[in-house]
Amino acid sequence: MRNLYLVFLIFCLGAAIPVRAKKAETGFLDRTLILDGSSYKYQVFIPDNWASNKKWPIILFLHGAGERGDDGLLQTSVGLPAAVRNDRGRFPAIIVMPQCRTHSGWPDTPMDDVAIRALEAAQKEFHGDKQRTYLTGLSMGGYGTWHLAAKYPGRFAALVPICGGLFHPDVLRTNPPESNAPYDNAAKKIGKATPVWIFHGEVDDTVPVTESRKMAEAMKALGGEVHYTEYPGISHNSWDKAYAEPELMTWMFSKSISATSKK
Repeated sequence: MRNLYLVFLIFCLGAAIPVRAKKAETGFLDRTLILDGSSYKYQVFIPDNWASNKKWPIILFLHGAGERGDDGLLQTSVGLPAAVRNDRGRFPAIIVMPQCRTHSGWPDTPMDDVAIRALEAAQKEFHGDKQRTYLTGLSMGGYGTWHLAAKYPGRFAALVPICGGLFHPDVLRTNPPESNAPYDNAAKKIGKATPVWIFHGEVDDTVPVTESRKMAEAMKALGGEVHYTEYPGISHNSWDKAYAEPELMTWMFSKSISATSKK
């Protein structure tokens, strides 16, 4: 009887100790992926109220040329990550922030693969919703947004390219395309089912505003949902205004692949 009493006492004491679930880590988290033997650092933002019992919208953000490197941090200083730091409550989503290597661009191999692999890894680890996966980028990342959208048609529920395009500014100055065919072809690859909101500064002296105008026209010609915002008097940095747009996140999160695919 004494042994039974001791067992009962130990059980009761154990039951009285509250079991505390480990709090999920949130904020900007360091991550690394390996691709073809090379290591690439990237960041993932996890909202404060993240929980594993539901799926979350997930945004792939592509930075500009000035944030290239291999420290895994510089890409969080400009654009969407900076907007998150100013008011993280506006962004109830997982945000994936890969970093492009110096002397490379997002349309280059393997950087486009790195971006997609980082997205897939975060999607799996943090319960990202494949039906609510979004793509955005600024400047060089705007080019990357168009590139990945054409390479993976139907994968993204909405696109937000900012001051991007198809042709490098040097090409536009020395050997501009003779027609709008390249823009029309890119739009056809992306497809009319993917909604897009394009931003550009009217007097951009780095990436000509005609790049966004032509892509907007090409996407509109398909009959899909296209929004185009051009900021009068604004040069290359149109991203601060774009990511501060009050309706942008509401618009983005209202889109899903299951809904857009029916159009």
